[in-house]
Amino acid sequence: MARVAERHRRATLHDVAQLAGVSHQTVSRVVNGHPSVATVTRTRVLEAIRRLDYAPNRVAQSLATRRSRTVGIIGYGTGHYGPSQMVANVEAGLRAEEYALVYATVPDLSEDGLRKQIANLRNQLIDGLVVVTPVGGGHLTQTSDFIRLPFVMIDPMLGEHVPSVVIDQQYGARLATQHLIDAGHTAIGEITGPLDWSGAKQRHEGWLATLAEAGLRPGVSAEGDWTPASGYRAARRLLERGGTFTALFVGNDQMALGAIRALRERGLSVPRDVSVVGFDDIPEAAYFEPPLTTVRQDFATLGQQAVDLLLARIEAPDAPPHQRVLYPKLIERSSVARPAVVAS
Repeated sequence: MARVAERHRRATLHDVAQLAGVSHQTVSRVVNGHPSVATVTRTRVLEAIRRLDYAPNRVAQSLATRRSRTVGIIGYGTGHYGPSQMVANVEAGLRAEEYALVYATVPDLSEDGLRKQIANLRNQLIDGLVVVTPVGGGHLTQTSDFIRLPFVMIDPMLGEHVPSVVIDQQYGARLATQHLIDAGHTAIGEITGPLDWSGAKQRHEGWLATLAEAGLRPGVSAEGDWTPASGYRAARRLLERGGTFTALFVGNDQMALGAIRALRERGLSVPRDVSVVGFDDIPEAAYFEPPLTTVRQDFATLGQQAVDLLLARIEAPDAPPHQRVLYPKLIERSSVARPAVVAS
């Protein structure tokens, strides 16, 4: 019976040291990535760790190093494609760095809601925090003073004076709108996402600015909530108003899917009668009918940049805050053509 208990006993740092023929201090240095260990010795220790299936005691490590190797993530709107991809790619990057994760979600990004979740996560002895903040607001800068540990915000307003990584949404909207103008469209309508989201607002502003620079008046516009159903309803509203448009810039691909259905129900063909451009380049966009021209956001790079910035701030928490800006790209497919018949 004693042998069974011994066989299933969790290996300790001292077991690794005995098998590798080194001191327990050397094993600790290897586990914590200390550079002052000879390559031959490090290899021997790592082999002993593998053979014993040794897992470092995180609590003991945190007491010794004042690091828990745990990061908190606060997410908002993760039921939608963009925020869910942001969180997923940050998670992948942190796990690759062997960080544990704790999560919290908020129903809105009010100052009180954020402060409550930040306090909850701080109590779990996290080393740093990632906040996915697709709804902008001045309170974010104020809340950052309350965090009191290394943090990175993802997708706040462009120019927000906090450590953050953003994709330039207005630039993406300009790419989409200019593509429609270059195809010969002058009556370009729009379906926005919810305009209390910073991304939706910036895409709307990019659409307006590009039309103005081309000497074109803004076309008809309606607001959705990111879902295909809201894109369908918004397109129907535009058609029922009797507005004239030969192209639509739609705030995300899911709403574009709903809009295309509404256009077809009215007997309009995409792109022969109405051209459509979406945003995000979801995996299904290439398989829409027709395949959707859209704006691709590189969420993998966004996640990695956020992880890199956070780890740098964990090492140097007093470094000045800065914002890293990424730029989306236009993906041309078959949903845009030169205007032929004016929709009404």
